[in-house]
Amino acid sequence: MYLGTGFPAMLSSRLVTIPVYGKLLASDVTHYVIPDWKVVQDYLEILEFPELKGIIFMQTACQAVQHQRGRRQYNRLRNLLKDARHDCVLFANEFQQSCYLPRERGESVEKWQTRSIYHAAAWYYHHCQGRMPIVVVTEDEEAIRQYGSETEGVFVISFKNYLDDFWPDLKAAHELCDSILQSRRERENESQESHRKEYPEHLPLEVLEAGIKSGRYIQGLLNVNKHRAQIEAFVRLQGASSKDSALVSDILVHGMKARNRSLHGDVVAVELLPKNEWKGRTAALCENDSDDKAGEAPSEPMPTGRVVGILQKNWRDYVVTFPSKEEVQSQGKNAQKILVTPWDYRIPKIRISTQQAAALQDFRVVVRIDSWEATSVYPNGHFVRVLGRIGDLEGEIATILVENSISVIPFSEAQMGEMPVNTPESPWKVSPEEEHERKDLRRSHLVFSIDPKGCEDVDDTLSVRTLGNGDLELGVHIADVTHFVPPNSCIDIEARTRATTYYLADRRFDMLPSVLSADLCSLLGGVDRYAVSVMWELDRTSYQIKKVWYGRTIIRSAYKLFYEAAQQLLDGNFSAATDIPELRDLDEKSRQAKLEELAWAIGKLTDIARHVRAKRDQCGALELEGVEVRVQLDERKNIHDLIPKQPLEVHETVAECMILANHWVAKKIWESFPHQALLRQHPPPHQEFFSELRECAKAKGFFIDTRSNKTLADSLDKAHDPSDPVVNRLLRSMATQAMSNALYFSTGSCAEEEFHHYGLALDKYTHFTSPIRRYSDIVVHRLLMAAISKDRRMDVKDNLFSNKDLEELCRHINNRNRAAQHSQKQSTELFQCMYFKDKDPDSDERCVSDGVIYSVRTNGVLVFIPRFGIKGAAYLKNKDGLVIACGPDGCCEWKPGSLQRFQSRITSTTTGGESVTFHLFDHITVRISVQASRCHSDTIRLEIISNKPFRIPNTELYPPSCPLLKSELVKEVTRSVEEAQLAQQVTGDALQEECREYCQTQGRSLYTLLEEIRDLALLDVSSGHGI
Repeated sequence: MYLGTGFPAMLSSRLVTIPVYGKLLASDVTHYVIPDWKVVQDYLEILEFPELKGIIFMQTACQAVQHQRGRRQYNRLRNLLKDARHDCVLFANEFQQSCYLPRERGESVEKWQTRSIYHAAAWYYHHCQGRMPIVVVTEDEEAIRQYGSETEGVFVISFKNYLDDFWPDLKAAHELCDSILQSRRERENESQESHRKEYPEHLPLEVLEAGIKSGRYIQGLLNVNKHRAQIEAFVRLQGASSKDSALVSDILVHGMKARNRSLHGDVVAVELLPKNEWKGRTAALCENDSDDKAGEAPSEPMPTGRVVGILQKNWRDYVVTFPSKEEVQSQGKNAQKILVTPWDYRIPKIRISTQQAAALQDFRVVVRIDSWEATSVYPNGHFVRVLGRIGDLEGEIATILVENSISVIPFSEAQMGEMPVNTPESPWKVSPEEEHERKDLRRSHLVFSIDPKGCEDVDDTLSVRTLGNGDLELGVHIADVTHFVPPNSCIDIEARTRATTYYLADRRFDMLPSVLSADLCSLLGGVDRYAVSVMWELDRTSYQIKKVWYGRTIIRSAYKLFYEAAQQLLDGNFSAATDIPELRDLDEKSRQAKLEELAWAIGKLTDIARHVRAKRDQCGALELEGVEVRVQLDERKNIHDLIPKQPLEVHETVAECMILANHWVAKKIWESFPHQALLRQHPPPHQEFFSELRECAKAKGFFIDTRSNKTLADSLDKAHDPSDPVVNRLLRSMATQAMSNALYFSTGSCAEEEFHHYGLALDKYTHFTSPIRRYSDIVVHRLLMAAISKDRRMDVKDNLFSNKDLEELCRHINNRNRAAQHSQKQSTELFQCMYFKDKDPDSDERCVSDGVIYSVRTNGVLVFIPRFGIKGAAYLKNKDGLVIACGPDGCCEWKPGSLQRFQSRITSTTTGGESVTFHLFDHITVRISVQASRCHSDTIRLEIISNKPFRIPNTELYPPSCPLLKSELVKEVTRSVEEAQLAQQVTGDALQEECREYCQTQGRSLYTLLEEIRDLALLDVSSGHGI
């Protein structure tokens, strides 16, 4: 072990005479507090309170957390230490020569850890020259007696006494401390009383690691089936793909015993059972766990195993509901141990100790799990805080945020203090320095944005124009967020922590303060803004890229267009002028001229986008389908309607321009920083995930070839039913669900062949175009600025992440992106339920709609409702065992009978001999209602009321998704390119004839020189930037 004397104590310079660097402890506190290893383990959530200042975490305590509580709590502690908002530091006491104490012969690890921490605390006090009292907090009574009065100025007390003496008014900390103490006492009593093992003991970590290495055990992530949470869980092999794993299937973990106290999201070690004990996943629909064995009909046996150990726990905050009055009374009047039910079906009930059960019955509350011993049927936890009333909108939104570990506290004073000012009294202006450094596009380029209605955070704008040589220039101009967010500033650290803007159905939680996101970084119309631009020179006919330029610019967007208005202009409908505020005050002639100019630009952008997209399509790019629903609110924020997103070609135009910019920036930053560039990869999906897609397509006579993205894309194009456009939409939706998740990564962490983006069919890709709402884009902007920096200043490169740090950041951003996706989906489902909850399903016509069957199960079907973007289960057998029967008019009722399931259909036969068959992609009429739940989220309930389609015309229900099929687009673009090349060749031949007859000197004339200078002014291509 290396011991030294130069390890910083991270003290304020007011307390020491040596220079110190990095994060420092404040000097304006009354004392410094040093928690011992047990306090850090048990009370970390209280130590995270921002009110607690001057905390010194010893290396010894941190290592104890890592070894005994696992990576998740250790990472939580690391994040706390890194967070500039919290006044705490790490001291490497085991590497400081004056603090290190070797472990004595026969001394337990726990005693040595306590002795080491106290010794380091005493050294710290003397290092502060006795000017700052040190308080060591511990739960070890013997340590309090032994060290309590050993060193003057170093106090040793319990954590409870510390809160009582120093923070008597911090009510939340006291309540949480009491809850943790009560939970620990209950746990200790229970372990003394019960010796019966409910579960097998977990194997030691070294045994698990050796078993995984030898192949006896398999490491993977536990995913619990929320529809059969007590019965089915699956372990997905970590890092395995269908190409490199002999075990191509997930591993089924059947029942709670086999799960052995592991929770959804844990990284576990699994032992495979003998093949004669393998089971199959259940093919029956299930409303909740009470139905687990009703109508069960498992599929073919699959690899089945049992959990033998947990490698990494995924414990987090859980939203729970207390039992009803009747359930509490049944446990006895003095009962303090309460089983609470988590909002997430996949989490088992949690036992907590509290006397507040009766008062909290109508509320959603937050609890944390403390332990799950082998002698306990349920995990033990403690109460943290109240969220809100059950069913109240704000309480349900808070539930979604907690369940996804999303924190949305207001920006702090320190963060807001870094923000620029833009007020009527002190308006923001372009600085002379920036005007000199940047390319000014305000007068030379028609720049405009195309966004959804109501968009305030405008990240991107576009431009297109004809150059003097007849070629085209395409520009993508992105908000220059990094100009306003310096690396490692308070706002940068906060944005990094949030990682993304969270969009819910009725609100959003910004990554950056509104002065940036909705004002100075938002590329609004008619105002000067800083941008980072990528501009390409394109061949006038083939649109081949000749040159590219990257750099910082100043722009003034001429128009802030909505998608709908842009589509109207693209279609030649100039009535869209009424939706363009910038044109309202112009006279008719000026307005017409501006409209023609804008329409030309949108049309040219669309033509370019078609060519760009056609090239990707030829390489196998996928056009996937997602269910996107917009919640329409009235003036009082009540739900007025649910509106599915209507696809427009202009959506594709904007998307293609952004994809092009992201691709070119990815290439640039990788060339400059091959081992520390942030890119985005999309791995090929597991082939087994396509099985349902292939079976559904087969039912319609289509064959889906999933061997590559190219064959999949071509197959989906061909799987088109002219009489029913919803078929292709559903097949594309199934393909989307089979996809792997796209992930951010550092280029130094994997081989170049793994960079590929499967869905976009690009060898390199990143995110550059949304820095207002994604932290990944901020990192990419800094990489790009460093890549094009002419002086290659070291301070520019110093702000970049190393490969190791970047990979860790990517994991964090990927995690936050998943949370954003889940929270958006859950909030949409919440509003879908709220929309239907106050409607009578028997009389309100809005509760009846057309549905399409997209999956067949043993006791029902899965149905997609295009009108509302809803997917759900419709049962063909009810809880009384009756099956559905349909009369000649299609109306349905329940009768005794049986169901028989086939590959693409299911038949219901009554005892009277009546039968009805439901096929995949059949259109049926369903009634929509809401299944209320006290403990969980409400869910949509679908009931088949007719086996015939709903009466609304097909064209109204299913608008065409895009003007051109992909195959048609590729043909059209290829044909236009060939025609242009032929025309160019004919023109070239004629030009040669003219040149022979009328040519001037072939030398470099003054005219030629001036033209080249003009071109350079229009499109400055720095060395190394061209292609």
